[in-house]
Amino acid sequence: MDHQPRVRPYRRSDRDGVADVCVRTAHNGGDARDVYPDQQLMPTLFAAPYCHLEPELAFVLDDGRGGVGGYVLGTADTERFVLDFRSRWIPRVADRYPPLPGPPTTPSEEMIGLLHRPERMVLPELKAHPAHLHIDLLPEWQRRGYGRQLMHTFLTALHERGVPAVHLGMVTVNTAARAFYDRLGFQPIPVPDPGPLTYLGRDTALAP
Repeated sequence: MDHQPRVRPYRRSDRDGVADVCVRTAHNGGDARDVYPDQQLMPTLFAAPYCHLEPELAFVLDDGRGGVGGYVLGTADTERFVLDFRSRWIPRVADRYPPLPGPPTTPSEEMIGLLHRPERMVLPELKAHPAHLHIDLLPEWQRRGYGRQLMHTFLTALHERGVPAVHLGMVTVNTAARAFYDRLGFQPIPVPDPGPLTYLGRDTALAP
């Protein structure tokens, strides 16, 4: 039996593996388990809604034994995704993460505040890049070409759907991620007052 790592479409059975990768890469690219005690919080914002709402645009790095070493996921249409997030995703998780009664006072509360403000994803400067994505790899799978494979798979899927361009928002201090995106042809998108994020975008067509 072939046990080689490979990029493949997401399956429902990958849910816990995707969540684990998300948590272990959610703090500026590093492990977030000590920052956010609830291990489901970060996946509830940044991974699970994509797998639920647009599973056809979710791909994983299978470690060769059925485990998840990384993933890329996203949406073809950010404006539509925000509407679906508001109407279809928040009701699924609001019992566990209700709206805050006041301003956030902890890192976890800051994330819960973001959960209830999906409209923050829609910015006029990003309109020409309607799709957006999240890509994460565990450290042992980085710098081995798998990130490029995941990204190419995702870009191809968008291109086949007629989506012209994609964007992402990355934590500016994660310089290793920025170098990776630069190598893949992403360019900065100026956004006023971006906070801790840098926005990058590119078209979905791959060079021959």
